[in-house]
Amino acid sequence: METESRRRSRRLDLRTTEEERELIVRAAATTGVVLSQFVISQACDAAKRILADRDRFELDASAVEEWEAINSRSVRDLPGLRRLMQKPSPFSE
Repeated sequence: METESRRRSRRLDLRTTEEERELIVRAAATTGVVLSQFVISQACDAAKRILADRDRFELDASAVEEWEAINSRSVRDLPGLRRLMQKPSPFSE
């Protein structure tokens, strides 16, 4: 993780119940990671998942090349998909 190589200088204080803290401490201990690193990595993973489908996507050069190759392919006829899309929606009234 990129943040591991940089010095952490910002503090994040959290209030928890005793049960929440014990649960988090147990999980960190189970993974063999110190508490602060466990909380940071889990929070960052959750943040990335939440933000993944928002307004910005960044691709490296090889991913851009692959993206362009996929988007330049000819359209395929998928009869099963066409039939499915012609069926009425079960959600419409």
